[in-house]
Amino acid sequence: MIEQYVPSASTFSPDIDHIIWLVLVITGFWFLLAEGVFFWLIFRFRARPGVKGEFITGEKPHEKRWVTLPHYLTLIFDLWILVVAIKVWTAVKITTPPAEETVRIIAQQWAWTFVHAGPDNKLDTADDVTIVDELHVQKDRVYHFELTSRDVLHSFSVPVFRLKQDAIPGRVIKGWFKPTLTGQFDVQCTEICGIGHGVMPARIFIESPEDHARWLKGPANVATAVPPSAPAAPATPGGTK
Repeated sequence: MIEQYVPSASTFSPDIDHIIWLVLVITGFWFLLAEGVFFWLIFRFRARPGVKGEFITGEKPHEKRWVTLPHYLTLIFDLWILVVAIKVWTAVKITTPPAEETVRIIAQQWAWTFVHAGPDNKLDTADDVTIVDELHVQKDRVYHFELTSRDVLHSFSVPVFRLKQDAIPGRVIKGWFKPTLTGQFDVQCTEICGIGHGVMPARIFIESPEDHARWLKGPANVATAVPPSAPAAPATPGGTK
């Protein structure tokens, strides 16, 4: 159901969707069960003509079981969620596959600057391509990213990847993703970063190997190639010249 509204476009997004569904089903089950028991008890022990409503203190052993047994059962379900969540966290945040390419992501009020490795597949060389608010990646390729902020706290979010990572001034935070779909999708800042926070969207372009190679060699990117000594600050949307 989630994929009907936000596509699943990375290798680890199905695992994160699984956790969301697991939590939803478990909490939904206990919510419906608790509400059902609650209203049944109200009906069962209601005041009726000639019969007083019963006042139960919950001190008797058979009464306490209504609380203790569900309590222990919910702890078991909590442990189940915890084990699954740790497994996914380890796969996404701890175990990092080898990089096939690295991109640099720079957040600032209120734009994203993306530094792409050029045809030589290396950052900080003469053929780097620096573009504002456009991230171009290749399908089925493992990317590492280097995320930082020029000013305040931001948060790099790609909903189709189920990826969200804070950008902190003075720190370079590393992560990874592997796209599995082609298309154009949203990039968001999900940390309130000032008056222009709401106008800080960007786009990620996931391309086939052929389309990505054509994009890298395109005349616009030849013009936007940044020499290693040049600053990475954005100049104009679409590229730096």
